[in-house]
Amino acid sequence: MLRPERAATPNARRVSRRWPLISGLAAVALACALGALIATRDHGLPLSIDAEWMRELIENREPIWQFLALTMDFLGGGVVASLVVPALVAVALLVARRPWAAAYYLVATVVTGGAVQLLKQFFGRARPENLLTNLDFGSFPSGHVANAATMAAVMAILLPRIWVVVAGTVYTALMMISRTYLGAHWLTDTLGALLLGIGVAIVTWAPLAARLDGERALARERR
Repeated sequence: MLRPERAATPNARRVSRRWPLISGLAAVALACALGALIATRDHGLPLSIDAEWMRELIENREPIWQFLALTMDFLGGGVVASLVVPALVAVALLVARRPWAAAYYLVATVVTGGAVQLLKQFFGRARPENLLTNLDFGSFPSGHVANAATMAAVMAILLPRIWVVVAGTVYTALMMISRTYLGAHWLTDTLGALLLGIGVAIVTWAPLAARLDGERALARERR
């Protein structure tokens, strides 16, 4: 049986030794640096961009937008995001005979969740006061947005199609807006989560790039 990495393109084989790993680590480092800046500046008070964005959202709250935001809250957190969605995606990839892709998706999801909880505890940022949903401790970074960004980046890597990139981008952007609309997070919480999610997706992809690329090529040949 042909090993997936032998069917990979030369570029895919070089990924683990070149810029993706560095850029992914840089994105994670930027997320941590943003958290450190927030925690140390003015005793953790919100930045001016945070306060202004939250003010605009509170002034324009409407029942229909709250319903949509709560729908995103349900889809992006809790059992749905941590168990149901990963299980469905992994099973779908296994059915498509892409076990390395399934493993990559699960690893990236678990690492993102662990990193989010670690940073929440480390920075301990207070959440906004005008909450419209129940939440756990720590505002930075947003777990919902980090999960969305990781999923969008991973799926764009596994299924490099324009519609996948567009769908993932729209979903992540809507998650960022919904988290701030509900008062669950400051805007910078979502920006840090975006960097973290994308960074983790790239870092965990780099060592598997050749296997994933070869596996995709073999899957196309079997069709």
